[in-house]
Amino acid sequence: MKRSNLAWITLICIILGLTLTAQFRTQAGIKGDIPTKRLEEMTNLLKQAESERDALREQVQEFTIQINDLLSDKSPTARMQEELKQAQMAAGRTPLQGSGIIITLNDSMQTVQAGQDPNLFLIHDDDLLKLINELKAAGAEAIVINEQRVVSSTEIRCAGPTISVNNTRIAPPYVLQAIGSPEILESSLNMPGGIMETFQFWGIQAQIQKADNLLLPAYVESHPFQYARPVEETEKTADKTADKADKGEER
Repeated sequence: MKRSNLAWITLICIILGLTLTAQFRTQAGIKGDIPTKRLEEMTNLLKQAESERDALREQVQEFTIQINDLLSDKSPTARMQEELKQAQMAAGRTPLQGSGIIITLNDSMQTVQAGQDPNLFLIHDDDLLKLINELKAAGAEAIVINEQRVVSSTEIRCAGPTISVNNTRIAPPYVLQAIGSPEILESSLNMPGGIMETFQFWGIQAQIQKADNLLLPAYVESHPFQYARPVEETEKTADKTADKADKGEER
């Protein structure tokens, strides 16, 4: 056999050997790869870790706020007293004072013509409800009707020729006092197509007066809770955990 042929045969064998070696290494690398199922498990573990991290981050923020409060000038007792004061104000349990407006309403003095409904010229419970809603929407912080403080449990309903407020019968003239920005409260009631324009259409007497310092009495009735109860902290935590789990599944 010629030397040239031997050289070619040797070269081909070397190339073939290198090819086989590379193939064996590739197969070994493939066998060392992570299976698909394992990747899914690791992805789920990563999502769970991220969810736990977010929960811990929220706890850290809450603890930071509490620590800052403890390090502030206010003592825990002072903070509790301030929170109690704010809660009593929101519930109407304390007298309040401040600037606002006074609205005086009285039935119409117009003569009822034949065929007209006389009830349209009188003030009804729904008129007071609409007026209170307008005041609240305009930012009124406290409202009183004929010395009756309006709170979340206040009922305003028709009671024969009178109107019942906090189970107390009141009759015209109805005097509403509202603490808030006098300018904003007055303009909200006097806007075109508003409730004051409706009163004027039916001849109902309505006057608005700005006041620099109103003194509103407190709500004195009791309001016991028989069916409602505060949400426990454990229930709040369970709800947050459930929400985070739902968000994790959506992702």
